[in-house]
Amino acid sequence: MPASTPARPRPHPLAAAARVVMLALVAVLTLIATRDIGQLWWIALLAVAGLPALLAPNHRVLAPIGRFAEVVIVCLAASQVAAVTTLRGLGASAILPYLAVPLTVAAWQRRHREGAALLAVAAATLLGAGAFTETTDGGPQLGQIGYLAVCLQWLILASIGLFATGTLQRMMQVRSEGKPQPYAEATRLLTQLRSVARQLPGATLDPGGISEHLLEELRTVARADRAAVLSASGGGRLVVLAQVGVDRVDWETTLDADSAIADAWASQQPQTAHRSQARSHRGGEVSALVVPLVAGVRTVGLVTLEADSANAYPAPVVSRVTALTRPAALRLEAALLFDEVRSLATNEERQRLAREIHDGVAQELVMVGYGIDNALATVHEDAKETEESLRTLRAEVTRVITELRLSLFELRSEVDRHGGLAAAIAEYARTVGASGGLRVHLSLDESTARLPAATEAELLRIAQEAVTNARKHAGATNLWVTCEVDPPYAQIEVSDDGQGIADQRPDGRYGLAIMAERAERIRGRLEIRPRQPSGTTVAVVLGTSPRRDNVRDSGTAAEGE
Repeated sequence: MPASTPARPRPHPLAAAARVVMLALVAVLTLIATRDIGQLWWIALLAVAGLPALLAPNHRVLAPIGRFAEVVIVCLAASQVAAVTTLRGLGASAILPYLAVPLTVAAWQRRHREGAALLAVAAATLLGAGAFTETTDGGPQLGQIGYLAVCLQWLILASIGLFATGTLQRMMQVRSEGKPQPYAEATRLLTQLRSVARQLPGATLDPGGISEHLLEELRTVARADRAAVLSASGGGRLVVLAQVGVDRVDWETTLDADSAIADAWASQQPQTAHRSQARSHRGGEVSALVVPLVAGVRTVGLVTLEADSANAYPAPVVSRVTALTRPAALRLEAALLFDEVRSLATNEERQRLAREIHDGVAQELVMVGYGIDNALATVHEDAKETEESLRTLRAEVTRVITELRLSLFELRSEVDRHGGLAAAIAEYARTVGASGGLRVHLSLDESTARLPAATEAELLRIAQEAVTNARKHAGATNLWVTCEVDPPYAQIEVSDDGQGIADQRPDGRYGLAIMAERAERIRGRLEIRPRQPSGTTVAVVLGTSPRRDNVRDSGTAAEGE
């Protein structure tokens, strides 16, 4: 492939227009002052001198030479025109206005030294030409007061124009540099974030991991039979990022409730209480401590500690706890921001892929289907074999279009903030089951508390991949989907009565690898096991179950249905 040649620089429209307008102006003024059309040869000479600066505006040699030539010609012409008029030297004002063109262009291109040199050359040329040019009276041009006054006037005006243009250029540059550049700023910040993330302890920006580490540190300085880290999820509610303790706790996650959690969030001050911060508690003596995680002026989360004893959190203990939570707040804020950026990038890419598939391959296949329909309509001969082939091809195209539409649905599926994870999984399973002829059996158990948005998104993608594998590769007739969510615990199971995992196609195994990567990303466990009497069960488990008796065998549940 031949090397590309650099594009030839185009003349700036403003510079070209200025030269044309000024040439026309000085031509008219020269005719008025001299009434001699022969003097217009100076105008033609100026036009020729301006060509290098016009056609090669960025050339390091030709452009400056052209501007110096314009200045010299303007000054010589001014002296000559003034000599042939009867205005006592005032005729120089007919052509000197053109002096502003090369000076303004030089200032606009930030050639301040060149502008000063042009002024000096103009002054020297006017003086030299005035000394050697004789007027109609026979004396030198420099002896005319009018000539000197006009030359001084236009040199001053040119100096002011040069300074004003340079000042305006600097102001525009400062304004341009100060103007927000979203993509450039985003690139700079993300690059810094990548470098900083690699230097962090454990090289992680996972909100759950940071929260778990914080709870471990806090339990070394304060008693905590139960503890949790909560963060905002929107809509005036909190989500549990991590919690520890023998029993699972249904923490109060609404910010408008009468609780120490709501008070700590609003006041940004540690709060103690003599009652549990759970929605339901078995009673007994309880001490609670809620410490806000404040980064700057923004509350990014809360730490809740509870002990089954009275007065477990005196002032010295609170001080030791806050000493650990203050630096942890900044770490958690960075992790939450990074999680949000990653989620936005993933969603945008998913939408982009959906648009490309819909506007590209899907539309083309629809047109192919129409073409096959037309071919079938024009078959008049007894060509049964050809007709059967066309019908088979038509069925194949229909199948591919169905696959594409399901892919689009999968890409566009999101966990609604108000609907929850279980609702999103149920909607997807019903849609896929209807298109694939599968009977879908749903078992949904979701609490009002929510998992972090990024975790819900990953669990949804795992469930989608499991359902897709069952439809495409298992040859199943029934599909069982179980969803149990009790933050920070979650368990999703997808079972089918198909041919089993051992007999599936290689591309189905590729989907299993993707699910395993997603589960690892959210610190979950992916389990793949045979279902009795036939089929496969794919399960992803996050955290530990809050109820000892909730471990259900999916195969037995399937048989019961």
